[in-house]
Amino acid sequence: MVRQRATTMILLTLLVLVLTACSKATEATPPQQDTPVEESGTQTIEHLKGTTVVPQKIERMVVLSAAYIDHMLTIGEKPAGVNVEVRYGGDYLPYFADQLAGIPTVGSADSPNLEAILQIDPDVIVIESRTAESTYDQLEKIAPTIVLGTEWLDFVDDTTYWTQDLLTIAGMYNKVDLAKEKIAEVEQQAKQLKAKIDQLDQKKLAYLRVREKTLQIYAAKGHPTNTLLYHDLGFVPTTVTPSEQREDLSMEKIADVDADFVVLEIDPNADEYLNNINASSLWKRVPAVGTDQVYTTDSFWLFKGWGVIGRSEIINEVEDMIQ
Repeated sequence: MVRQRATTMILLTLLVLVLTACSKATEATPPQQDTPVEESGTQTIEHLKGTTVVPQKIERMVVLSAAYIDHMLTIGEKPAGVNVEVRYGGDYLPYFADQLAGIPTVGSADSPNLEAILQIDPDVIVIESRTAESTYDQLEKIAPTIVLGTEWLDFVDDTTYWTQDLLTIAGMYNKVDLAKEKIAEVEQQAKQLKAKIDQLDQKKLAYLRVREKTLQIYAAKGHPTNTLLYHDLGFVPTTVTPSEQREDLSMEKIADVDADFVVLEIDPNADEYLNNINASSLWKRVPAVGTDQVYTTDSFWLFKGWGVIGRSEIINEVEDMIQ
């Protein structure tokens, strides 16, 4: 009996020692990390410069594009810093001004203010490909930098190309479904207006831009604003409307603009040239001029065509135009 108890005590002691050793080994060995990167506080974004790791929860995003400002506001997010357009006064673009009040400006897309961006301490910076050509390396030293956009003619036949950057930014905030809802809303808005334009007997449109020393006519493709007008809304290009890229229009060719409607965008420094156009007898031979169907827009349609908010404003303006 005594021998049996002794044996039992020895076995219990050995069991305690084994358990203690196992416990210490567990404490000394860190647990295996099987959690994917995306579940450990970061996410990986594919863009024109490859892949970049950014925080899963983004608190401060700096954007250097009017389109990306539009995209963020569309999904209910506010940028921590925004670019300005020097040629339009170096301040917020007017159609965003109320929503951006108090947000720091960080220079232009072409010449960003690196010190101002550094002071914001952003989680991520989002820029266009043209900005990346000169400042990507410098911006990347401040924060992870995402490069979106592409060259003009890469999307000539894709009328929904403008949505891609919106969906990328929305994905960074886990708001892709919301972005798709907003896209569907503005597409429905365009569809309803197209039904009205389809009923017009005369619907040739020229989208013109008066610059400091020249007049330009925009193409039927090559830019989201162009495809909004001629594809989504169903206006008919004039006989002098180029297919893919805008062209200069000499005074001698103004009378060839056989447009029933003219949309006239005027640069801030173009007043003198505009006066020359208005004084021209050739301008008066344009059908839209004779029927008083020339509509002056703000100078921001080329920005607006890239985003939900901007496109909706263009559609509202065009609806007023055809009434």
